[in-house]
Amino acid sequence: MEYRIRLATAADQAAVEEVTRAAYQPWVEVVGGRPGPMDSDFASLIADSKVQVAVAEQAADLQPSVGGVLVQAMEADVLLIENVAVHPAHQRRGLGIALITFAEDTARRCGLTTVRLFTHERMATNIAWYEQLGFVISGTEPIESGRLVHLRKTIGDVS
Repeated sequence: MEYRIRLATAADQAAVEEVTRAAYQPWVEVVGGRPGPMDSDFASLIADSKVQVAVAEQAADLQPSVGGVLVQAMEADVLLIENVAVHPAHQRRGLGIALITFAEDTARRCGLTTVRLFTHERMATNIAWYEQLGFVISGTEPIESGRLVHLRKTIGDVS
């Protein structure tokens, strides 16, 4: 399956919300509440050009056609991945890796050598997956339903 990653438009808002809802719904019971990305103001994030969508190419039989969402923000010296979500119908196809790689490439194009993200401590499979991709735990932060785990990845020289 091929995916095209592009900047989201206002017309994509419902699809972005649906992908995020579907991707995070299984975690609601695990973390004891709705993960933060489920309540994001996607209209504002899209208007601020922070949201990318991964659209399935030549997959009329695979619904929804928007299979993944990436929300990223530039910080002073790192690129923050605020949300990476893959719809369950699109999981296990390499789309999550493609979205992370897209974020890393964006960071490099902007002259940054570090990417960071965070997730709930009870999302252990996600933490292990990020570690397999080269992220390392850089700290934790208490939240109402437990702790956020912060992870960082040095992506190397931009040249």
